[in-house]
Amino acid sequence: MSIIEVFANGGVEGWLHARDIDSDRTAGVRPDEAVVISSIFKILLVLEFARQVTAGVLDPAERIRLRAGDRLGGWGTGGCADDVELSLRDLAYFTMSVSDNTAADVLMRRIGPDLVPMLAAELGLTRTRVLGGPREMLESMFADVGARDDAEFARIFPALTGEQVATLRVFDPERTTSSTPAEITRLLQLIWRDAAGPPAACAMVRALMSRQMAWTRLAAAFPPGVRVTGKTGTLPGLHMEAGVAEFPDGGRYALAVFARTRDLVATRLDVDLVLGRAARAAVAELRGE
Repeated sequence: MSIIEVFANGGVEGWLHARDIDSDRTAGVRPDEAVVISSIFKILLVLEFARQVTAGVLDPAERIRLRAGDRLGGWGTGGCADDVELSLRDLAYFTMSVSDNTAADVLMRRIGPDLVPMLAAELGLTRTRVLGGPREMLESMFADVGARDDAEFARIFPALTGEQVATLRVFDPERTTSSTPAEITRLLQLIWRDAAGPPAACAMVRALMSRQMAWTRLAAAFPPGVRVTGKTGTLPGLHMEAGVAEFPDGGRYALAVFARTRDLVATRLDVDLVLGRAARAAVAELRGE
């Protein structure tokens, strides 16, 4: 089944790019269109952290106390009831493993928020824009619907029409953190080739990405023996993942897949599985299967 057929059968609008890391052969659907990348930007964030650690600018064991004012909700430290003290390297771990928004926000503040978009530019990712971290994203959503906090947003958002939701900045690639599927696979290729910074920094990012706990998207589509490393991103009605599938025969494939649904929910196992099937179809095309 082709990539387009996988998206059509799954009832989603899709974008995808697959890149053979070593030969640079590609496959995809709408790979150069701008897409919202949500938490996928955390790959760039952790890469900048790893580069600073490798350069001796940051001590990964430095400890940070997360207080009530830091918490953004969601998984990980954002759901804690009390203050939590973590090292910078553990903030990076939670950022990647459970997409912890609080950890990512604090880590970004510590490494310097202006450096993440500068890193994208340095790597030649000219269509990748990073407009702040998780806090800025959430604050824009609250402001756009007139909510004062997450509880009020949770009451208002379900009553919005599709047209009203479309006006929110977080759903517009021109007004929020965004990229293209092709640029995201290029970023992954650079990391896997040790070309996104010092080899030790690239290795650190690969190791942290391998600890992601989500498995229902890319990882669910590949057979045992294929190592899948990834980073998810999710917003209501938007489901995405970027990662690398490494085969026992040495084949390595960078993947970036995005899907939009009509219903504005964040948890859809059927859509997760569509992402994986589309990625698997792209890899099969590159491998001539």
